[in-house]
Formats: sequence, structure tokens, C-alpha cells
Amino acid sequence: MSSKDPHTDSLDALKLKMSAQRDSDKFFMSISGREKKPVDVFRALYDGCIAGGVAGVVVETALYPIDTIKTRLQVARGGGQIILKGLYSGLAGNLAGVLPASAIFVGVYEPTKQKLLRSFPENLSAVAHFAAGAIAGAASSLVRVPTEVVKQRMQMGQFKSAPAAVRLIVANEGFKGLYAGYGSFLLRDLPFDAIQFCIYEQLRIGYKLAAKRDLNDPENAMLGAFAGAITGAVTTPLDVVKTRLMVQGSQNHYKGIYDCVSTIVKEEGTHALFKGMGPRVLWIGIGGSIFFGVLEKTKQILAQRHPKAELHN
Repeated sequence: MSSKDPHTDSLDALKLKMSAQRDSDKFFMSISGREKKPVDVFRALYDGCIAGGVAGVVVETALYPIDTIKTRLQVARGGGQIILKGLYSGLAGNLAGVLPASAIFVGVYEPTKQKLLRSFPENLSAVAHFAAGAIAGAASSLVRVPTEVVKQRMQMGQFKSAPAAVRLIVANEGFKGLYAGYGSFLLRDLPFDAIQFCIYEQLRIGYKLAAKRDLNDPENAMLGAFAGAITGAVTTPLDVVKTRLMVQGSQNHYKGIYDCVSTIVKEEGTHALFKGMGPRVLWIGIGGSIFFGVLEKTKQILAQRHPKAELHN
């Protein structure tokens, strides 16, 4: 029987302890995004574009009918009836805009978030997430606004196809018609994007700290649903104003954001600013579940395709 050097045993124990400490440090750094490695902007942009595009298309296809009902509820004035036919009107044209818009959003959000997390103190990570969401929302709005204008007018039955909608909007209202309600869109979507992603990211950090492990797919989806539902409810009045301004076309019933709000309150009451809240919360809650679930899964799959890059980082 051979005897083992006690000194060797102590060295092995020390190595094991150091390895465990490194694993622990890596986990907690991954929670807050504080790993001291350079941000690969191009890779974050590339992966973000793919993950965002996939997640956006899946959500839009699955939940388009709920969005259509929400739009028709918001536009109906004075107890007008809601038509439940053609709930997928404009889906194909909308997907053509959602794909690049979602890709741009996440493609900008991911590297911006990583850069800001390294610039801000750790106790201000929420500010970094909030700012990254707003910046990404502004970048993607150049595609999202025309997409939203065409989609909502098709949902209201004003046009039969997306190409026809674009052609007639430009002919009747000029190119600026594709950006109708742009100010109200930013007023709604910049806070929406910033709040939703901030809530989601902060919930993930807290959940990881409590569970002391990475989240699984159902947990990511659950947190996404919660963040989406809360944000959807809070921003409903902004969404009503945005919808009214976008679908009015050349009628100019409302002269701007302030006039739209005051006219709605005067003619229909304050409660009209919360029209469509039920479908909106349902749509964005389920949509947040699908979007963030698909987003995290796609990011995970893409990360597995870059094992060498991970090792070098």
C-alpha cells in the first residue's frame, strides 16, 4: 500500500477551492454583466439581430389577431361595433417590417447594454438597462413606425394589401404619411421599451441571485410575461393616442398629441384612454413570454456556435 504525501493533498485541496471560487465568481459576474472582458460589438450586434428577428416574427405571427382586436377597440368611437372578421389582415406585410425592426432593436440593445453596464456603477444597472432599451427603441423606430402605420390601417380594413397601402398613403398624404403619429409612437414606445426591458433584466438578476443558478426556458418566459403585462397596462393611454393619430389618415380629426388627448377626454371621457387595455395586456403579456423565451433560447443556441470565442474571452 502506498502512502500519499500530505503536502500533495493540501495542494489538491487548495486547487479545488480556487476552482470553486472561480466558478462562483463567474456565475455572479454573469448575473450583473460585470465580467472584465472586452465587448465584442460586432458579435453582439450579429447575434442580437438574429435573435431579435426570430423572436419578433414568432410573437407577431402567434398573437396578431389579439393585436387586431385591440386596435379596433381603440379606434371605435362612441360605442361603435367591433368587427371580428379579417383578424389576420396585413400580417404578411407586417412581418416584412417586424423582422428588420426587431433585428435592429435587439442588435442595438445588446451591445449598448453591455457597454453601459461596464460604464455605470453596479448599483445603477437598472439605469443601464433602461437607457439601452430607449436607445434601441429610437434606432428601430425608423422601421417600426411605417410598419405600424400600414398594419393598423389594414387592420381597420382601409387597404387590401401592404404594397397598395404604402402606394396610396404616399400618393394621398406624401411620404410623411408613413410616419403619421411618429411623435406619439416615440412617446409610447421609448418608455415602453425602456420599462419592459429594465423590468425584465432586473427580474432576471434578482431571480438568479435567489436561485443561485441560470434561468431555464420556462422561467425566462414567465419573467417576460410579467414584465410585458405590467408595461402594457401602464402605457395603454399612450397606445390609444398613438393608434388614433396613425389611423386618422388625411381626415386630421386630431391636430397632435395634446389635441388628441383633450378631444378624447372631452368627447368620450377619461376611460376612453384605457380602451383595449384587456387585449393589450393579454397580447403583450403572452407576447413577452414568447418573445423573451425565444430570444434567450436563440441567444443560447448562437452562443453554443461560438465556443472558441467564449474560451478566448
